Amino acid sequence: MSSGDEAIEAAAQRAQKTAHRNIPQLDDLPIPGDTANLREGADLNDACLALLPLIGVWRGEGEVNYPTMDEPARVAQQLTIAHDGRPFLYHEARSWLLDADGNIIRPAARETGFWRPQADDTIELVLSHSSGIIELFYGHTRGQSAWQLATDAVVRSQTAKEVTAAERLYGIMPDGSGNLGYVEERAMMGHPKTPHVSLVLERVVG
Repeated sequence: MSSGDEAIEAAAQRAQKTAHRNIPQLDDLPIPGDTANLREGADLNDACLALLPLIGVWRGEGEVNYPTMDEPARVAQQLTIAHDGRPFLYHEARSWLLDADGNIIRPAARETGFWRPQADDTIELVLSHSSGIIELFYGHTRGQSAWQLATDAVVRSQTAKEVTAAERLYGIMPDGSGNLGYVEERAMMGHPKTPHVSLVLERVVG
């Protein structure tokens, strides 16, 4: 079987577990609800076609590290990227720390925001963090299944840590797994832009 056929077969097998799932909905909402499953809900807006592979709910593990930390930590995350038919995507990420055996230590970072594709093919990503930070990223699609963004502006509350810049790369893994890889570099607490988070997420919805 060719690598292309293997990828198609792998996608079909994944869909048996994920195609019937979606994010919870309130059935009495008088306007279109969010959907993380392209088989359900509103049609995807044409402006979001370059972001189509991102739509779904993703869950996986990776590592968080920084010079301010004593040692790297194991981290897990659930990432939801959904739409309601308008020209933007909804973004929510929830993370939690794990011990060496995979047991949950405690909840960690949370962020919500919106992917806003523009007519000139740039992408805006506006994120609000539970830690008191708001970031505005600009970026582009790389190829058909990767997205690279860097901050243009960072605003923080009086009680938030000092953060001055960040850069993110999301991409569908080229190994045929269909998983989503994510890496982030961050400049904060007096340090220059430094690798901070790396994750591999598996689709669980969509």
